Amino acid sequence: MEVDFGNITVVGFDADDTLWVNETYFRNAEEKFASLLDSYETKNQIDQELFKTEIKNLELYGYGIKGFMLSMIESALDLSNNRISQATITEILNLGKEMLTHPVELLDGVEQVLEALKDKYRLIVLTKGDLLDQERKLEKSGLSQYFHHVEVLSDKKEENYKNLLEHLEIPVEEFLMIGNSLKSDVLPILKIGAQAVHIPFHTTWLHEEVRMEEHNNDHLTLSTISDILKYLK
Repeated sequence: MEVDFGNITVVGFDADDTLWVNETYFRNAEEKFASLLDSYETKNQIDQELFKTEIKNLELYGYGIKGFMLSMIESALDLSNNRISQATITEILNLGKEMLTHPVELLDGVEQVLEALKDKYRLIVLTKGDLLDQERKLEKSGLSQYFHHVEVLSDKKEENYKNLLEHLEIPVEEFLMIGNSLKSDVLPILKIGAQAVHIPFHTTWLHEEVRMEEHNNDHLTLSTISDILKYLK
């Protein structure tokens, strides 16, 4: 599709699975969690119960590893009829702590892209999740120097984006969002009149998937973040 980014002055980046690896660690933790509970239920049932519990708890805990840890514990209690051992609860907590202390793994090309764009555009991070964890990952990533502003949102819906752009005095026609999630990084941005670029990650959380009828072709899809340099001059 033809794109025109000539009016863009501000570029927003999602963080997890756009700047650095994230979802892979959740999938690995889910595999280990299922193994811990395999004496109580099948893996498929364990996966379904955990996902259902995570979605139910989003309003209470929000997005991020800490809410995921609590949902794993709650699911373990439910699936075992409260018979789960203290030792297994400890192992579940350790799964979460391993995720929280995991080294930050930048995706290919990220730093080169930020270096190329930093003097031409105002760069910001717009992510959701746990504030402390996202601040930790940004610090460990070594990327803080490239961004004018970092915002950790409770959610990424139209209203969240509209309020933030108004607060930062960014005209929607001058804003471009780059991210891996159609649901969070692309569709709500298009609905408020800004532009978006989709860079799919190989793993997507079920909650972030969108139905075919929700897909919108009014955006650019790229294979890698490095490809954005063909469009942002």
